[in-house]
Amino acid sequence: MQYPLEIVKKNKRYSIINGAHSMIMNTYSSFLALYAIHILHANHQQVGLLNSLAAVVSLVTTIVGGYWFSQLELKKRFCGFSILFARIALLLFALIPYIPIYQAWILVILVGLMNIPASLANLSWQSLMGDLIPEKERGKFFSYRNQILTIVGMIATATVGVILNLFDKDNPVPYQGLFIITFIFGVLEAYYLFKHIELKEYSSKGTVEKDSLIVAMKKMWQTKPFLFFLISSILFNFGWQMAWPLFNIYQIEYVHASAFWLSLFTVANQLSQILTYKWWGRMADRFGNSMMLFVASVGMATVPFLTVLSKNLYYLVFTNFWSGVSLSGTTLLLFNQLLAVSSEKSRSSYITLYTIFIGFVGFIAPQVGVWILSIFGMNAAMDLSALIRLLGGVAFILVAFRVEQQRHKPLKDKSITQ
Repeated sequence: MQYPLEIVKKNKRYSIINGAHSMIMNTYSSFLALYAIHILHANHQQVGLLNSLAAVVSLVTTIVGGYWFSQLELKKRFCGFSILFARIALLLFALIPYIPIYQAWILVILVGLMNIPASLANLSWQSLMGDLIPEKERGKFFSYRNQILTIVGMIATATVGVILNLFDKDNPVPYQGLFIITFIFGVLEAYYLFKHIELKEYSSKGTVEKDSLIVAMKKMWQTKPFLFFLISSILFNFGWQMAWPLFNIYQIEYVHASAFWLSLFTVANQLSQILTYKWWGRMADRFGNSMMLFVASVGMATVPFLTVLSKNLYYLVFTNFWSGVSLSGTTLLLFNQLLAVSSEKSRSSYITLYTIFIGFVGFIAPQVGVWILSIFGMNAAMDLSALIRLLGGVAFILVAFRVEQQRHKPLKDKSITQ
């Protein structure tokens, strides 16, 4: 059951405003590794844990809260308060330099704890959007939304990079100011989430099965579109996420990039996303999500390999621009495909299952990347990441050619009996 057109329009507007504040809030993440290495003197293991510990906390939180969340009739209040609790951690980040010992470990722990409410917020937001935005409009709307949000994020990141570059790299004060300002935008993010219109009579809760998470786990093996999408995503995300700490270490320790250059890398990445979001949406409508996920993932597979070819800062700006082309398609199509392969009756449960599996990958993959770095070096670690991403892309293309065809075959038979 779909919301009336006027309500859908209002929710789209609030979603864009909410997302814009979220992008400005998330500006801190582009400089968190710089803060950890230069201010808190984090080692490679701790940089890796900034990703992996956050992922395992999200995994446990999702497992514990997934069933309870799937039974919520209305999701807006839960999502909004989860956002607020997650953003409080930004204020705590600013206090770490005043603690005399274990500063890097405290940051790692706070990032992990921050992801308890953040993971619940993400889980509930995905399901909420599945209720509020009609399926036929999601591809066009989210490509447009992502384009606007990327422009906002690009401007915010460039501004922060220029300001941070005015200070000595070992000065904690500008980072502390950044955390306080982004916390304020996090509060505004929650405020505009609360302004969304959510009504009981249009909630998917009425069609959700009792014990839906358990039922979904049992049905997952028979639900071929979801199962094969999940397997492909696990493989691709392993290759994707194992390189996250490697990029930070390479850019900061190997290339010695300043905050200004890190912001340029991010801006180049976001600019290419702006230029390609609509193209990915059009191509997905024409060729299908799975087919275009293959194309996007092949592009993502080239990024780690290209990055380590040179330490030239201008060249790395180019590689980040190239990365954004594929990243825009990956983020858009993964989300749309997840909604497409999740049945409406059990959408919350399938999203929960997906989050659990990808969260487990997010815990292991960054640590594997750092471990390979310590034994075989940066080039080997990046090349392996590229190979696994490519295998994930091959898995997506198999889904496109085989699973989706099988999924459409029974529709003709069912139409005869209806």
